Amino acid sequence: MSSTEGSTIKEQGAGSGSAHREHSRIVTEGVNRAASRAMLHAVGFTDEDFQKNQIGIASTWGMVTPCNMHIDQLAADAQAGVDGAGGKAVPFGTITVSDGISMGSEGMKYSLVSREVIADSIEAVMGCEGFDGLVAIGGCDKNMPGCLIAMGRLNRPSVFVYGGTILPGCYQGKDVDIVSVFEAVGKRTKGEITDEELKEIERCAIPGAGSCGGMYTANTMASAIEALGMSLPNSSAQAAISEEKKDDCRRAGEAVLHLIEKGIRPRDIMTREAFLNAITVVTALGGSTNAILHLLAMAHSVDVELELDDFTRIGKKVPVLADLKPSGRFVMMELVRIGGLTPLMKQLLDRELLYGDCLTVTGQTLAENLADAPAYPEGQEVIRPFSDPVKATGHLVVLYGNLAPTGAVAKISGKEGTRFTGEAKVFNSEEEALERIHDGTITKGHVIVIRFEGPKGGPGMREMLAPTSAVMGRGLGKDVALITDGRFSGGSHGFVVGHITPEAQTGGPLAIVEDGDTITIDAEAQTLTLDIAEEDILKRLANWNTPAPRYTRGVLAKYASHVTSASEGAVTDKDLPL
Repeated sequence: MSSTEGSTIKEQGAGSGSAHREHSRIVTEGVNRAASRAMLHAVGFTDEDFQKNQIGIASTWGMVTPCNMHIDQLAADAQAGVDGAGGKAVPFGTITVSDGISMGSEGMKYSLVSREVIADSIEAVMGCEGFDGLVAIGGCDKNMPGCLIAMGRLNRPSVFVYGGTILPGCYQGKDVDIVSVFEAVGKRTKGEITDEELKEIERCAIPGAGSCGGMYTANTMASAIEALGMSLPNSSAQAAISEEKKDDCRRAGEAVLHLIEKGIRPRDIMTREAFLNAITVVTALGGSTNAILHLLAMAHSVDVELELDDFTRIGKKVPVLADLKPSGRFVMMELVRIGGLTPLMKQLLDRELLYGDCLTVTGQTLAENLADAPAYPEGQEVIRPFSDPVKATGHLVVLYGNLAPTGAVAKISGKEGTRFTGEAKVFNSEEEALERIHDGTITKGHVIVIRFEGPKGGPGMREMLAPTSAVMGRGLGKDVALITDGRFSGGSHGFVVGHITPEAQTGGPLAIVEDGDTITIDAEAQTLTLDIAEEDILKRLANWNTPAPRYTRGVLAKYASHVTSASEGAVTDKDLPL
């Protein structure tokens, strides 16, 4: 290095913080990076900024969904936190899609795909621009695991911020939300409510910004990520529009610089024990089946071994304590009002159900974070005591059997029973099934089979909220079961089994089920069984042919060609050929 180049490096920002500018200095230091600095001057950098750690602020803002419509403002708060703490924040955008709006349509096939697009896009921007750390803010369901997958791949100091929960709507004195609307559609087709009543529910169910208000997938994943250690305490339990959420964003901006100073990276936090903590919290909350899919994918991003049976093992010792929608009584805001997630985590820690020595984004361990956590107020009913749980064991039940050789996932709240035997009614798409539910074809004793909706077959593994809500709306929640190689919204409840693997598109046994076959779901024995002779199953499989792919160009075709089984998290970067 020449003496001239050395003096230029000092002038252009080798400053006292350079030891921590692991990535940004490669982009900005030295004579040959003058063009890079010129570009950055144009977007607001000063000479002093080149001496600071550059922090990417990944915003999932968009006006396509109320879950994310406020995140541009939260990104500004996170930016202020970084800048105020001596870093240089650089906000950038990634996508969001709306599950609630696309539900039941062909567009829903893009939902799970968007998780991979989000992860890929954050990785691309962070890698290209040389940012030293990351604050990512997510609202709708796939934003959260998408952000965490990117953090795991990059392994740069990172903090996730949840965009926050929506306030509930009110209809005839009762809390309502998006699931209330879906179920009202079922009531309307049955003739229990009028068009005007449906319209009134539609108008008031979504009063503003924030993620869907029950313990659906967004609130489930926010809670799981906090338990994992990748969010600040109680980030998962704050209203979207609140001073608490703004402060959460500012403190996240400060925290990422602290992580850089301490050299703490996502893989130091996202350990196997931390993932087991996340599963424990999801179980205690009665969270969404999607948590299984997403936690498996997040673990894959940091090379942590996690499997379906981990959920079973934890479910045997952790009760469901939260009386939250969809199967419970309360919305997420009621949990916020009584103190959020930290008091529950303290209870779980005190009973040695959490690993307290796991590191978190505060720079402290989980036990240190929870040391002064308050108890819930006397008389609250949202979180039940261990002596009187909602369910004594976990609600996420992994089933195996001749219909699910590599596993399926059931959500058993206990209210729908633990065993169901019925006659198969087979449909090759969600739309076909929904039509037959609405017109009364589906009646008591039927097992609705929806296939070719898996990660490859859909492609995209659509959520079945529309058919499950139609079943509930028609009053058949305890009388009908639904099984699928697709997945379920966190708002789905009833006797439902999803994530059946191998999926039908790849020749799984679900592909050869016929109308009139008898199917048995046994949550206690943890089995999913097609009640016909094994020789008949083998004969049907021998005569079965793989259907042509539904898409041959574009993102859905690319996804179908790379995606793994749901039992492996439906990831797209496993064992890629070199």
